[in-house]
Amino acid sequence: MIKRVLVTGGLGYIGGRVSQHLSRESSIQLRVGTRDHQQSKPDWLTNGCLVNFELDNQDSLDKACDGVHSIIHLASINEIDCAADPIRALNINSLGSVKLLNAAIKAGVQRFIYFSTAHVYGSPLSGTLTEETLPRSQYPYAITHKTAEDFILAAHEKGEINSVVLRLSNGFGCPERANVNRWTLLVNDLCKQAATKSKLVLHSSGIQERDFITLTDVSRAVEHVLDMTDEQTCNGLFNLGGDKSIKIIDVAESVADRCNNILNMKINIESVKNNKNESSNQLVYSMEKIKSTGFDLESNILEEIDNTLILCRDSFNENS
Repeated sequence: MIKRVLVTGGLGYIGGRVSQHLSRESSIQLRVGTRDHQQSKPDWLTNGCLVNFELDNQDSLDKACDGVHSIIHLASINEIDCAADPIRALNINSLGSVKLLNAAIKAGVQRFIYFSTAHVYGSPLSGTLTEETLPRSQYPYAITHKTAEDFILAAHEKGEINSVVLRLSNGFGCPERANVNRWTLLVNDLCKQAATKSKLVLHSSGIQERDFITLTDVSRAVEHVLDMTDEQTCNGLFNLGGDKSIKIIDVAESVADRCNNILNMKINIESVKNNKNESSNQLVYSMEKIKSTGFDLESNILEEIDNTLILCRDSFNENS
């Protein structure tokens, strides 16, 4: 049976990789959602089409959902733009997601997968975080995602639609194209610095811990969730992370090492001297719940770093 799957934000940083991954599945016909009316169809999208829609336009959402089996909802305003305009963030990330949810219910969509953020638990992330941990959202990006979560999980509980909320930690990896505007993310920024500046500058000592998951594993998780039974989705809420926290300085050292191996460039790391008030924020981001459904990680961290370094070398000049 062919499933028609809509990916909103399907050409964004995470969405582009998820869409590429799903495009290889013969059992899936993709609708890749984008706001950009000038965007041409990517060469890899051989088993689907582009769909133009706006999260604040109910008619366009109704059309995008018509005949769709499952939705992967990734379209949102990023954390920087949310902080700059919280009202717009609420209108798009929260209200827009509710409008899409209502369109999905009306269209008879079977599964609604929503990408939220680990930062609903607070900032900075620390301690052991499970799906039972009380959320402490502090910034507009997390607050707007938590609001959308509540509506989506409420619809799941009422049996209106089978929904899954994935609280994503730090997804990283080579984007589908270089002009995706997410080069401020830590690993991407480090790779770009290494490939174009021949050095890495950290704005801390690097002892802080973060949980990282590769975009390959994020894409594999989406495919897994699409194939879950309704019983496996249980209450609909799952953490999605790398199952192992890593210090920022260790990530920087890995990027420097891979740059030396892949690009034959010697990289120096500059960091701020540790002070007595700086905390490592030890973190355990629990993946036990989604792993209990049969999902496991490939954790191809070095492969993602290598591919990102190569893209940076080929796409950005020395003055980027």
